[in-house]
Amino acid sequence: MNARAVPQLQRKNPLRWLQVGLLIMLVILQYRWWLGENSWVDVSRLETDVAAQERINADRRARNDVLSARVADLKSGLDAVEELGRSDLGLVKPGEVFYVMPAE
Repeated sequence: MNARAVPQLQRKNPLRWLQVGLLIMLVILQYRWWLGENSWVDVSRLETDVAAQERINADRRARNDVLSARVADLKSGLDAVEELGRSDLGLVKPGEVFYVMPAE
């Protein structure tokens, strides 16, 4: 009997679908990483914004410390109140003469 080669039926590889599914999932995750919401671009922009806000906060803390020291000084004695009245309001004590030197 003549043995003929019987063509084998091509069977679909069940792992092929798993490979395709994993590839699609990889593409989706890469899209989200590069272009999606909360991507690395957004994170780096937010880090820059946070650093800028921390610098602003540090400046404002320093200003608040100066103002707190001034308030404490004004509450503690009359010397600071007198100095403030003389420099800002131009107040003089009785018997003093106030001179204004014009700038040239």
